[in-house]
Amino acid sequence: MGASSLFGKLMGPAGVAARGALLLLGYLVLLAAGALGWAAVFAVAGVAVLAGEYAIARWSPATHVLLKKVGLRGDYRQLARDLATVLLVVATVRPSAGELSLILLLPGAVWVITVFAGALNTMIERRNPVSALVRNIDLGPITFAPRPPRWAAWLAGEQLALVNIALAPAAVVAATLDSATPVVVAGLAAVAVAAVVGAIVAVTWLRGRGSGPGPLMPAVQRWLDAYRPEVALYFAGPAKDVYQANMWLAPTEALRQRSVVLMRSREAFLELADTRLPVICVPASVDFMNLEFGSIRAALYAANVGANIHMLREPGMKHVFVGHGDSDKAASVNPYSKVYDEVWVAGRAGRERYARAGVGVLDADIVEIGRPQLAGVHTFGAESVDRPFTVLYAPTWEGWLDDDPYHTSLVLMGPRIVKGLLAVHPGVRLIYKPHPLTGSRSKQAKAAHDRVVDMVGAAGGDTDARSLDGTHHLVVTGRTPALFDCFNQTDLLISDVSSVVSDFVQSERPYVVANPGGLPEDDFRRQYPTSRAAYLLSPDCGELEKIVAVTRAGDDPMTEARRELKTYLLGPADANPMDRFQEEIGRLCG
Repeated sequence: MGASSLFGKLMGPAGVAARGALLLLGYLVLLAAGALGWAAVFAVAGVAVLAGEYAIARWSPATHVLLKKVGLRGDYRQLARDLATVLLVVATVRPSAGELSLILLLPGAVWVITVFAGALNTMIERRNPVSALVRNIDLGPITFAPRPPRWAAWLAGEQLALVNIALAPAAVVAATLDSATPVVVAGLAAVAVAAVVGAIVAVTWLRGRGSGPGPLMPAVQRWLDAYRPEVALYFAGPAKDVYQANMWLAPTEALRQRSVVLMRSREAFLELADTRLPVICVPASVDFMNLEFGSIRAALYAANVGANIHMLREPGMKHVFVGHGDSDKAASVNPYSKVYDEVWVAGRAGRERYARAGVGVLDADIVEIGRPQLAGVHTFGAESVDRPFTVLYAPTWEGWLDDDPYHTSLVLMGPRIVKGLLAVHPGVRLIYKPHPLTGSRSKQAKAAHDRVVDMVGAAGGDTDARSLDGTHHLVVTGRTPALFDCFNQTDLLISDVSSVVSDFVQSERPYVVANPGGLPEDDFRRQYPTSRAAYLLSPDCGELEKIVAVTRAGDDPMTEARRELKTYLLGPADANPMDRFQEEIGRLCG
């Protein structure tokens, strides 16, 4: 088993649950030792649970989430530590009535302050909502309601109860000295610290009384009114899908019209690629719908998601679905697409795909614009030849359907494809770039991916490549190098039925489409038109070595078919897709 596969098992669901169970076992031992007066066992268990808490916070956030889901939050665990401390003191020291009252009241006072400080801090945060995030935008001076110092704001809440942490070692000392004094002193110190934090938060809350609504949204609206954008690239998907918006940044930047990127997820906003465009992220639907977009004439949608409705409700603009790549997959003819005013596709293939699907998208609403993203993809013969013959394996992900084992070649064929490529003689250079969502739904896809990575690593390849330089094998899973950069290093592509194939046809280089279901060749090419100019790869990959040999020798019988398919998929070869994109945007904004 490879190191990455072993690590995957240790960090899998079973490992998450096991770490949570071990931590809870430590708490049970701690409580039992306190009740029975076993000071030594209490000390060992106390160190163990604190070490476990630190390890989970540092290296296993999934365990922390699991404990929270089952009702064992961090503050409850701190309460268990406090209870164990009181039990130990009562069992070993047998304090007087007065001492017992202090031992109970002091930790309780800390918890009371914790609750009220947390509530006040929440009210302060609501006066200063982070209702919007912006990039490449100057909102001018903004005055927020008073806030406590950052350290006090962080402590206010369940973290404040951590000041009771000194009670546990004090209890061990008390048991050793047979005196309650150490616990009383530690309790007084904890109350003093909590009182200082609580006072700071309370004073800050009092200073901010009467503050109006948060200033961010009015500032964003003022900027929109001054800038008056005409085109909006709208993306409401999660961070894992942000590549869908990234592919439209450069074409939108190149437009003559003033443009803006509108987003709805903080996490996606942080993952958005570098761009010169102004970017606004407004997560809350009410805040977003309260904005006025009167100047926008064209809204471009890269993905079909439910939150699109918050922009689609705007009547004064044209709503255009531009998607994130044409392919023969069912996702490329989603019935949701009929809600838009227009659907833009690359070429005639996209138009005919909607006609065959019959999902309600009218032919009159379809516009062929080419693929403006492909301007940087070199056509056949334009690339540097000062490198080994390079094969790019770029499988798609497993998809949303559990009952479709043939959506991706990775599960049934991936390791076999990679093994065959690594065994080719003379050797080739392999670049493995999986879909960004690979393994997010299927354990089998994740396992196949890990196996492929192990195979590339065992062959001396770079399993976390950040550059395409050099001549060694590469695994590229990050945002960079980008897929189109990989295209320009590729002599032969192996992929699935996906938009990767459609885009690669721009290069006019040979490509292979995997046929994991083993469909007859004529049926496969009829069902998936993007494979008309492809070499097909059956489940046993028996044709792989011959395909590599033929394409490497330059004796490629599919060359002319690829040129014809390029026109069908991406539009006329002499048409500049960026010009076509600009023309259609100009029509909508005119």
